[in-house]
Amino acid sequence: MKKLFALVLAAMMALSMLSFAAAEEEGKVLNIYAWNEEFKGFFEKYYAVPEGITVNWIITPSDNGGYQQKLDEALLNQEAASADEKVDMFLAEADYIQKYVDADATQDIAALGVTDFSNAYEYTVKAASTADGVVKGVSFQCCPSALIYRRSIAKDVLGTDDPAEVQAALNSWEKFEAVAADAKAKGYYMTASFAETYRVFSNNCTSAWVDAEGNLQFDPQIEAWIAQTEKFIDNGYTLTAGIWDDEKNVQMFADGKTMCFFGPAWYFNFCMGNAQDPEKGCSGDWAITEGPAAHFWGGTWLLAPAGTDNPTIVGDIMNTFINNEEVCTKLVSAEAQFSNNKAVNAKFAENPDYGSAFLGGQNDVAVFSAMTDNIKWENHTIYDQLLNEGLQNNLQEYFKKNVDKDTAMSNFYKFVNETYPAIVTP
Repeated sequence: MKKLFALVLAAMMALSMLSFAAAEEEGKVLNIYAWNEEFKGFFEKYYAVPEGITVNWIITPSDNGGYQQKLDEALLNQEAASADEKVDMFLAEADYIQKYVDADATQDIAALGVTDFSNAYEYTVKAASTADGVVKGVSFQCCPSALIYRRSIAKDVLGTDDPAEVQAALNSWEKFEAVAADAKAKGYYMTASFAETYRVFSNNCTSAWVDAEGNLQFDPQIEAWIAQTEKFIDNGYTLTAGIWDDEKNVQMFADGKTMCFFGPAWYFNFCMGNAQDPEKGCSGDWAITEGPAAHFWGGTWLLAPAGTDNPTIVGDIMNTFINNEEVCTKLVSAEAQFSNNKAVNAKFAENPDYGSAFLGGQNDVAVFSAMTDNIKWENHTIYDQLLNEGLQNNLQEYFKKNVDKDTAMSNFYKFVNETYPAIVTP
């Protein structure tokens, strides 16, 4: 036994020395590209950077495609770049991750030692995988999106604010529309933005924006969203405000008249500031449930470009943010994230003492944990972000009565032709 132990110890030391040697041969500057400082904050709190490594954050806002342009330029120059200028890791969102997963500019993370996805949610792995199953990235968060409702308004309209009973009343679009009429009769809006429900529909499409021949196509779910939105606007069930417009956001104050919003944990924790305002807000007067259909919104993936000279540390970062239970626990308890670690989330979901003050004590982790198996990652293309945004932006002009529907659609097709000339439009 002593000899066996000595052999095992020697083998472990040898592997450790090999790993250390590999790390010693790698670069001393770690360049990470991102569009904001959210992950940077988590990284600096919870990741121990090896001594001698300088971390360089290249942050470019996403507005008007600025982040992707900056990143794409760097990736095109990757081979010729000096060691200290190479892209070592970059972040991508759900709306355009497919573009980078399908590109030769990214690499199989198995080569970096990232192979354990047993606790990661399936759709987050699928989103970062090629058609033949090569995984090229990981997400540190899972983003199931919920129907977020005002308890006091639900009580007035439905006679209850209990999440299970509210879900029973809103678990289909037919019921959602019927309750919208009841809410209007009592002086409330069902939603505060014409685009509020868009992702609920678009996440459940059964076909892609572009078919195999390069033709633009409208999935029945997109057509259903347009029809419902027309009805909601004509009947005064919703506002014509955009997702991030002040006209929508003021509806989150205590004197707001809107019953429903849609979003994941990051949305109500970080984007519903008006609802959390200590003087004019209504923290505690909210709850969440799945709503008419399962869906997700957002997510941040970490990807490794081909040519990084820091493969060991990049792989370690990825493993840390999906498999290190201590770090993932901190993301939930200290950062109000829904982590991409099932085991960690299960502990919070099963804890009767855990709950969100904003949600009146409701255990949001338990709700989200029950929703994740219903999330789909299907029919995505490299065009999704701009086609989704372009459709909404052009239809908003129609919904505001600034143009007729034919003009709005014509403008959308013009946008598609200018942005993606290869796509064939009607």
